[in-house]
Amino acid sequence: MKKILILESGEVFKGESFGNHENSFGEVVFNTAMTGYQELISDPSYCDQLVCMTYPLIGNYGINRDDFESIQPSIKGLIVKEVCDFPSNFRSQMTLQEFFAKKNIAGISGIDTRRLTRVLRSSGVVKGRIADADSDISTVISDLKNQNFPTDEVAKVSTKTSYANPGRGFKVVLVDFGSKLGILRELAERDCDVTVVSHNVTSEEILLINPDGIMLSNGPGNPEDNPIAIKMIQQLLGKIPIFGICLGHQLIALACGAKTFKLKFGHRGGNHPVLDLAKNKVAITSQNHGYAVDQESLKQTDLEETHVALNDKTNEGLKHTVYPCFSVQYHPEASPGPEDANYLFDEFLLLMYQFKNVTV
Repeated sequence: MKKILILESGEVFKGESFGNHENSFGEVVFNTAMTGYQELISDPSYCDQLVCMTYPLIGNYGINRDDFESIQPSIKGLIVKEVCDFPSNFRSQMTLQEFFAKKNIAGISGIDTRRLTRVLRSSGVVKGRIADADSDISTVISDLKNQNFPTDEVAKVSTKTSYANPGRGFKVVLVDFGSKLGILRELAERDCDVTVVSHNVTSEEILLINPDGIMLSNGPGNPEDNPIAIKMIQQLLGKIPIFGICLGHQLIALACGAKTFKLKFGHRGGNHPVLDLAKNKVAITSQNHGYAVDQESLKQTDLEETHVALNDKTNEGLKHTVYPCFSVQYHPEASPGPEDANYLFDEFLLLMYQFKNVTV
């Protein structure tokens, strides 16, 4: 079925539909990863987005049962140059097209993804729609310009009820803003006794659990759209060690008085170099974010910059100078991407151990 991708900036790309053939609206972004499309598709941080893959062939190793980062994908659509009809991998259980059809996800192939990526790098991320080939383009562009982005993405992807992932080690509360299963997996490998709670949990509810540490997960959207979470963090700083990842990192910054801003086209891929300022060591990281912490605003806070992106010098890590709290903008759990930075989970355990010994 013929489809077109229409951007609010006026560009039109012709292609063919796969998966769910319905029209789909979302923010158009690009990801530079060569592999890991299954983890990417199921990453809740892509809620309400149309993702362009810069690698030209997607779906060549199929879909398997093990590589999901959420149970129900929230991505609005996938934009590819070529979709593979005959995947080859011993773990493959279905094609990408079959999975998209089952999960009602829109896909469009045959797109000049190189040109689209250059447009997004030049103009910044824009609203777009996968539409019928005979759609009135000027009407769609007008609709896109007048359509607002949702502000409830975190509520869409966060768990509605608390649940446990038992262990015999440190008791950790994982606040789910759209958490990837990779975070839970890393905590489980360290035998943490994890309780996963909703995004709108209060500080009082967390204190009733009496955890040794709090993990603030990744998630979609503008961090400023989460005032309840920001207040919760402010009330728990100094009482319990806190580790934030991605959106959790941004929320810690906002809770401490810093500011965030929207990046022109974001960081999305599996090969982003990040410098650890204290160790003077570079890690290749997995990233997926459209917002960043304003470094200038850190001067008015008790936060210290710990990591910097080498590509554009934006902030990638923070540490509180008074309280046991640190965070990173990238994904130490990877999935997909390199696992250079998963030692940060060990540093979280060390922080909990030190805090417990000091307060006993």
